Amino acid sequence: MVIDTPGKVTDRILLLGKKESNVYLLKAEDEYALIGGGMIHIAPHVIEQLIRFRIDETLIKRIIILHAHFDHCGLVPFLKRRWPWARVTASSRANDLLSTPAVINTIKSMNQGIFAMFGDEKKSKEMDFEFTGIKVEDIVKEGDILPCGNLSIEILEVPGHSSCSIAAYVPEDKAMFASDAGGIPLGDQIFAAGNSNFDKFQSNLKRMAEFDIEIHLAEHGGAFTGEDGREFLNRSIESAQMTRELIVNCFKRTRDEQKTVDEITNFFTKGTSDYFLSKDVISLVVGQMVRFFSKKLSGEKA
Repeated sequence: MVIDTPGKVTDRILLLGKKESNVYLLKAEDEYALIGGGMIHIAPHVIEQLIRFRIDETLIKRIIILHAHFDHCGLVPFLKRRWPWARVTASSRANDLLSTPAVINTIKSMNQGIFAMFGDEKKSKEMDFEFTGIKVEDIVKEGDILPCGNLSIEILEVPGHSSCSIAAYVPEDKAMFASDAGGIPLGDQIFAAGNSNFDKFQSNLKRMAEFDIEIHLAEHGGAFTGEDGREFLNRSIESAQMTRELIVNCFKRTRDEQKTVDEITNFFTKGTSDYFLSKDVISLVVGQMVRFFSKKLSGEKA
């Protein structure tokens, strides 16, 4: 089953946001954690949902950023201003990136583009959604276990989609919060976006798949439960292998990076015109993967 509208995933997990950008509220007995940093345009929706679901926001003690791409941390400055007591949590690499002026400016620019795309620019100014940077207060690493009331959040370092990717596993619900490191739902497909390091991306997919998972929580496209949850990472592993073969075979045939990027981009975007990321952005992601394999095939260090 796929749950892609705001509401209950389990008794302890609440999906918030919109279909194209999901964050999750993990509810322990006396403490909550928000997992995922979201896209900034979902802010008014998240606030409305918290009110509708009668959430006591003072119990939200932690905001966990699973990686520092603009569409996974854009919401955080607004929420931190609203919840100054909540501890912003991310990997060391994410902390480095989110402290870099060039990265901050890029995220700010991308956020403005998202508002323009979804027609919320006026609301952005009214509600102070400007991206002002993020101060990470708790840096986590592989093997850390974060307490959340009577629940535990196990941290995995899973670079590959990005150099700063982490995943969060909650054993009490057999729930894996993998963000894009687990693959991105794209129509009926899973987009294997190993754009930082495809080898590490595949390796970490296999490592996450070894966990006892009943629920896979993506940050685009919703939560996957039951058989869909159990099989999501296996499907992503298959998609990653297919993507690897497509890119390698195409590049060997064309010996041209741009032709390979165009062909692979067209393959993944066919029939997905309503996806929140433009074809140009998907092309940039594909381009990073093509360059990775181009270097490997030419004997350079990827």
